[in-house]
Amino acid sequence: MSDTPRTFIILEDHPMMREALVERLVCHSADMEVIYAGDSIVEAVRVSDDRKPDCIVLDLDLGDGRPPMETVTEVVQIGAPVLVVSAAATPRSVQGAISRGASGYLSKQSPAHEFQRAVDIVLRGQVYLSPELAAMLSVRTPGSVQLSPQEERALLLYSSGMKMASVGRIMGISPGTAKEYIRRVRVKYAEKGEPLPSKVELYKKAQEEGLL
Repeated sequence: MSDTPRTFIILEDHPMMREALVERLVCHSADMEVIYAGDSIVEAVRVSDDRKPDCIVLDLDLGDGRPPMETVTEVVQIGAPVLVVSAAATPRSVQGAISRGASGYLSKQSPAHEFQRAVDIVLRGQVYLSPELAAMLSVRTPGSVQLSPQEERALLLYSSGMKMASVGRIMGISPGTAKEYIRRVRVKYAEKGEPLPSKVELYKKAQEEGLL
């Protein structure tokens, strides 16, 4: 057991589900501590300013009207690994969350032991997807352009309206490197006969590819 408890923030708007997640964490290990459980990103940020969490468990829909992928982006910026636990487990939602920086994705229908395994893996700095979700993401549209994970992530962030500096900050790279990833994306699509000179066209392509 570690001398210092692992700290968690749980962002979930349904009280019963929130209590269940807290119980699973506490029962899983005595060296885990929940420092905030609620549905307010603002409050989660305030708490994290005082005490940095080791992991954030996030529901995509917090009942605040914010688009799910915008929620992921804001929570990732807190600076801790984010494990999404959501009722929505479509290729689009999973790919979007991972591309925006989430460290794991789990369906709310998953058994307790899978949640505990996901937490352990995310705490080790790795990415967790169940075998079912991983298989779902491996299916790509025939003939689609093959982008690297970093290129996909840069495409998603930039085309959704972010400036290059913000893309670089979220990805942990320089704005220049982020710009280079976008250049590569444009080159790959241009070679396929689909030039994407504007951000609007990049956005449409990200939608077509299921990234948004």
